Amino acid sequence: MKNIDARRLTAAQNIVRQLAEALALDGQVQLWDGNRYPLGPNTGNGFVLKISGPGVIGSILRRPSLDTVIQQYISENIDFEGGTLVEIGRKFNNKHTRSRLKGLRKSQFVKSLLPLLFATDAVAQNSVGFDGDETGKVKSKRDNRKFIEFHYDLSNEFYKLFLDPEMQYSCAYFADWSNSLEQAQSDKLEMICRKLRLRPGDRLLDIGSGWGGLICYAARNYKVSAHGVTLSREQYEYALGKVRQMGLQERVTVELKDYSEVQGEFDKIASIGMYEHIGLANIPAYMQTVRRLLADDGLFLNHAIARRAKGSIRAWKRVRPEKKALAKYIFPGGELDNIGHSLQAMEQAGFEVQDVEAWRQHYALTTEYWCQRLTANREKAIDLVGVPKYRIWVAYLAGVSLAFSRGSALIFQTLVSKTPKGRSPLPSTRADLYR
Repeated sequence: MKNIDARRLTAAQNIVRQLAEALALDGQVQLWDGNRYPLGPNTGNGFVLKISGPGVIGSILRRPSLDTVIQQYISENIDFEGGTLVEIGRKFNNKHTRSRLKGLRKSQFVKSLLPLLFATDAVAQNSVGFDGDETGKVKSKRDNRKFIEFHYDLSNEFYKLFLDPEMQYSCAYFADWSNSLEQAQSDKLEMICRKLRLRPGDRLLDIGSGWGGLICYAARNYKVSAHGVTLSREQYEYALGKVRQMGLQERVTVELKDYSEVQGEFDKIASIGMYEHIGLANIPAYMQTVRRLLADDGLFLNHAIARRAKGSIRAWKRVRPEKKALAKYIFPGGELDNIGHSLQAMEQAGFEVQDVEAWRQHYALTTEYWCQRLTANREKAIDLVGVPKYRIWVAYLAGVSLAFSRGSALIFQTLVSKTPKGRSPLPSTRADLYR
């Protein structure tokens, strides 16, 4: 057994040495012998990748998937130190590193891996994923309430660890890249209100109203009557308390209800970070519902994460590993549209597209702030949700930030009107947005 252990350690050392020659990164790998091995010539202030045993590598070799890596990471068999996961991810997630990786001698590298193939000491078994069909593609089995509860009902205290005081869990708006997260989230709320051209007395509906930040801001600053709907009980109860605390009961109401069940007519409708939850097959019904609720001269602002359009339907339908992981561990039932299809769906529902604005870089910075804050509150987060859940959330926020940085994830704010005929309800220019 000692000979096998020695061969496996030697194999791992050889693997790190080959990676160091190819990548020349400012970092180290700590193997299960407790020693650290450089990934390049400079290791003074770099990161450290920790591997708890040869079975970590063995499990990945036997089942080479993103989910295997995630399970080993959640179980703390893979760990990092020396920066947030966003900072560490940047060292790997760049053209320079990917280009150098191509120079790796693959036959020699594979040969070095073989002694680790059957190592099984690092057991990884976690049940932090969604218990059910996380895809939500079968309409008869799709349960939007369970999907939302899985993601949002971790506890309000958990979200407070990384969100701003207004509990804005959507992309912030950085009028200046040096602005704080708090300022950027306040500026986001103001920009939404300006884009909707809110006026005193307007009836505002916020679909997926979260913790009540937008409806309270709009009621207090623009004197509108605001109504919010959410499927998260945690959010609903928090929003009710916020409304009472601010003394806005006469202007603001909140319901624990699906958007499809809302009745009435509204002058302005906002959907901020909710579109991603409805599923692609449900988009036509969603648009028709919004149109039914919107007054004839009303405005609708849709704020949604998107992915790039593909060259073929087959390529578009291909489910990438990161999408599977996101649905299983973070966002069950969620699907991302491309902006072209979203605009098409809006026009098919009878809306007129007035404005489209890309916020990709804003969300890269927003989620980086969130990752930093959650990492800084590690112990409190673990007390609230446990180690596995904390670790998957840190990885999720880091992954999202990196995805928006490299452009594989996008986000748009789209403003449309329900104008029967004649002149649009908007001014002739956008100048009023930046007064």
